[in-house]
Amino acid sequence: MRRWLAMTMIGMMAGSPVTGLAQQAGSPGTFTLKVQTEIVLTNVVVRDKKTGTVVKDLKASDFTILENGKPQRLASFDYQNVDEAAVLHEKNTVTGRATVADLLQRNLGAYAGELRDHRLIVMFFDLSSMQPEDVDRAVESAQEYVNKKMQPADLVALVSMATGLTMDQDFTADKAALLQGLGKYNGTEGTGFANGNEGGSSGGTADDGSSFTADDSEYNALNTDRELYAIRTIARSLERVDQRKSLLYFSGGLTRQGVENQASMRAATNAAVRANMAIYSVDSRGLQALPPVGNAATGSLRGTAAYSGGAMQSNLDANFGSQEVLGTLATDTGGKAFFDSNDFATVFQQVQHDTEAYYILGFRSTNVARDGSYRHLTVKLNRSDVKLDYRPGYYAPADFQHAKTEGRELQLTEQLRSDLPATDVAVYLQALYFRMEDNRYFVPVSLIVPGSQIPFLKNGDREKATLDIVGQVKNAQEIPVGNVRETVKLSVDATQQVQRKNIQYSTGFTLAPGRYHLKFVVRENQTGQMGSFETDLLVPDLKKSPLKLSSILLSSQRSVNLAKRATSPLVQDGLEWIPNVPHVFRQDQHLYFLYEVYDPARQKSGAAVAASPGLVRRESGPVRVLTSIEFLTGGVKVYETPMVEATTINTPERGAVAFQFDVPLAQLKAGSYVCQVNVIDDAGGSFSFPRMALEVRGSGAGVAATGLH
Repeated sequence: MRRWLAMTMIGMMAGSPVTGLAQQAGSPGTFTLKVQTEIVLTNVVVRDKKTGTVVKDLKASDFTILENGKPQRLASFDYQNVDEAAVLHEKNTVTGRATVADLLQRNLGAYAGELRDHRLIVMFFDLSSMQPEDVDRAVESAQEYVNKKMQPADLVALVSMATGLTMDQDFTADKAALLQGLGKYNGTEGTGFANGNEGGSSGGTADDGSSFTADDSEYNALNTDRELYAIRTIARSLERVDQRKSLLYFSGGLTRQGVENQASMRAATNAAVRANMAIYSVDSRGLQALPPVGNAATGSLRGTAAYSGGAMQSNLDANFGSQEVLGTLATDTGGKAFFDSNDFATVFQQVQHDTEAYYILGFRSTNVARDGSYRHLTVKLNRSDVKLDYRPGYYAPADFQHAKTEGRELQLTEQLRSDLPATDVAVYLQALYFRMEDNRYFVPVSLIVPGSQIPFLKNGDREKATLDIVGQVKNAQEIPVGNVRETVKLSVDATQQVQRKNIQYSTGFTLAPGRYHLKFVVRENQTGQMGSFETDLLVPDLKKSPLKLSSILLSSQRSVNLAKRATSPLVQDGLEWIPNVPHVFRQDQHLYFLYEVYDPARQKSGAAVAASPGLVRRESGPVRVLTSIEFLTGGVKVYETPMVEATTINTPERGAVAFQFDVPLAQLKAGSYVCQVNVIDDAGGSFSFPRMALEVRGSGAGVAATGLH
């Protein structure tokens, strides 16, 4: 196993500095001691078992609440009833503002008193995933609700996402303001699509830097999880509001990719649960017809798929996959999902019914340990003819500064084992594979942590920080087969722009072919904030492949490696290749490709020839491998490298033909491309054409440029 560290410039806006708590001095010789206590709130809906009506007029003495089986003393008690809604002031608007800052700075919590006895509804329109007709359908249903079904107790906020997350209307009961805001989405008010979105796939939208972290927009640009991070941002903005919130999420469908960070889904649902926000997912595509031969928006089918049922099954699977994420969001947060219907009126009726009336119980836990553990809640009532609905538990706060070494190590271990992701620090990961022997593969793993999320401390003329990294690989039987535990010390000159850099950590595992689960946890050791990344990993058995091809490594940096570790595929001709994880490059950079073809040409019968320990090859016939790289945009080829022909095995220790390409990007325009690698084993009669997405930015965009090892 080997590791290296890289720090790269990316040229985005620097993050805000981390500030600490300070003692406030009073008169000389005295000081003020501030003690922070946290109250735990849980909402309880009490309904009659027979009639299902809400039971009102209960007192605090009627309730008993237990945490992990231990009784807790109620510190607060409140009853929310929408029938008693009061008229708002300031023209029926809570804050009078409608900016993204209200979301990100969590300012809505300051107005909690004005929200009492009201139904809080957030309408979130995901314009990046909807076609224009989907937008029209969703907006028309929302307008009908505002005009005909909106009650005096309803406070509605409008949020949308096209190229970025924006808050278009703060919580308000002003119907005219809501109708004007809704009309901007479909063009009936103003110009419509103010951000330039015309519907379509979220993967094709641009990133304007207004998304979620200061220096990782290149990851968001090609990341299908942007919508999930947006939901998490909305939930966090409403954490300080005690009342129950309902998020109506209008979407054209979301499809999770197997290589994406699976933690984003759990992070979104956990943030919604902690904020007491139920998600009501609405598939704005409505009832769809899925003809087996396709429709006018798709190309003609070839072969027998249209007649064998294969095409129809594929359409059904794709539709189900795009709805599965929406269903999970609703189920895990206490909401409901609405699919395959053109009538969205039931969505608003369901929200109004679920938030009719409820009790808010608050207590200060007798367990003062700030260990971040999950604590189960049990609420009881001194009568048996009712049914209680409440949150089953919560996660306790964690205090990193006061934890001992054993506690900090245990924290890492527990987070590695936990199903709940850590999301305070953004982590991005890429895993590749290269064959070392017939049944042994080297899997290089690269992690990226945005530098703006790491608080560097000033120490002389240098700024320093440390990261704890722990990782584990489990096989299909959930048995650990590889582990990583390392503390990385970062130290850079004060003259360098620390906040504008990314930290790239790389390691590797030697694995046999098979299915694995990979998880890494990163913790910065100033505040103790953590981030995690986990994904499924498939190491293919190339023995069964007609053309045995490694992963395609894309890089913008290569460094001299004097050790010349020929045993590592990432070291070629004395140069060590640093993977580019997001596949985002700058026009003034070079794009480097590295990949290997194993055992090319047909195998002759005859005696076995030992190429290296563990790698046995038959005496082969002539070698002739042809390869080139194409760049396509909009399905049209805009550039292709010259064809390269290999007639010998140039890496005999692995029985491989290794290919290296150097593509100057100045000849390509800024934009998104599909890159196709053409590999043809002419002597063996096999071929492969893998594709991947990449983005080229202007010379001043500030993507990775320098490396530190």
